[in-house]
Amino acid sequence: MIDVPWKIFSQTGNIEAYLWMKQVELDEFQELDDEPDISLIEDTHF
Repeated sequence: MIDVPWKIFSQTGNIEAYLWMKQVELDEFQELDDEPDISLIEDTHF
């Protein structure tokens, strides 16, 4: 998804396209961070 705003920015120098790209990067990073920690779901029954 970052390709579109980067292409626009690189061709036009439009700062709004750059800021859009940075927001997309941040959103993607936060989505990865929202995934559950598998160690919290481990079976604790013995």
